Order: sequence, then structure tokens, then C-alpha cells
Amino acid sequence: MRKRIITISREFASGGHTIAKMVADRLGVAFYDNKLITEVAKSSGLSEDFIKEHEEYASHSNSFLFQLAMSTAGTLGYPSVYQRLYEAQTHVIEDIADKEPCVIVGRCADYILRDRADCLHVFIHADMDHRVAHILEHYGQTEKTPEQRLKDKDNRRRNYYRFHTDREWGVCTNYHMALDSGLLGEELCAQLIIRAIEDTAKKS
Repeated sequence: MRKRIITISREFASGGHTIAKMVADRLGVAFYDNKLITEVAKSSGLSEDFIKEHEEYASHSNSFLFQLAMSTAGTLGYPSVYQRLYEAQTHVIEDIADKEPCVIVGRCADYILRDRADCLHVFIHADMDHRVAHILEHYGQTEKTPEQRLKDKDNRRRNYYRFHTDREWGVCTNYHMALDSGLLGEELCAQLIIRAIEDTAKKS
């Protein structure tokens, strides 16, 4: 079947957002990253600021608190705000996939849409040196070292993904393609994804 939906998961500072935007622009399809936050806010009734702050809340440092909040809410018989957020996010992603061809960045979209045959799931990664250079160029210095910032952000995504999917984030068998943007460069990564879309269309 022709691939209409591309999900792109990525290590922090690997250029995944840039690659995803390049692919969407060149294919002429909708692009959902920050735009998805607006749609989830409309669906859930939660503020965009809250969603931005908490959509990857299950970080290493506070994952116990996250799980406690989830389990306590279940015991009391109503969904926690984090359950509401993930459920709204799931519904929005499913609705978008039904509605139009698009590129979706992160947010467990590869898992949420795992049973659809019209999806191409991609993971973007890069070596530490490349990512350190990227984070310094785009975000500058902070009190934390670039390496610690990368580790913290990746742990947050890893734990969030594991909690909601019971799968390991970044494991190649969860995706159709895994691309090293540090080695290949953002331009070639975008070209390879588009080539994969075009080639699968020829076979359908």
C-alpha cells in the first residue's frame, strides 16, 4: 500500500525536526509537530502551555511521581490529567492520519499508528559529538553540560515511550528506517525518506 503517513521519532538534537519539515515541504503534505499541540489542546481542554511542559513528563528524575499520579487516579476511578493528555493525543493522531497525508513528529505516533499499512516509521539518531555541536549552535550554553542536557532529554522521551507503549524507544525493529543524521546529513536523510515513499508507491 502507498505510504501516506510518515512518523519521525528522533534523538534530541539529531536534526529530526528539520528533516521532518523538509520531507513534508517537498512532498507537499501537512506537518505536525508544534501544530499537534494546538490540536490536542482543543481536544483535551488542556492549555497549550501545560501540554508543552508535560507531554514528555515521565523523565528519569520524576518517573516515580508520574506513575504514582497515574495509578492513584485509576484507583480513585477517574483518569489523571496525564491519561487525558495521552488519550487526547492518541485520538488527534488517529484523526489526522484518517484525514490527510502528513508527517508527524514524535509523541508515540509510530506506536499509535502501528497497525496501519499506509505508514512509514522513521527514527533519526546521531553520535554524541554531532548532537553536542547541534545543541550549542541552536540552544547555546546553560548550567548543565550539553551531554547532560542530551541525556536528560533522551531519558525523558525513552521513559515516556516505554510507559505508554511497553516498548523500547529507538529499537530498530519498531521502525522501517533508522537514519544516522550525523553521518548522512539532514539533506540526504530527507532524500532517503522521500525515496522510500516513492519506491513503496511504485510497488503498490
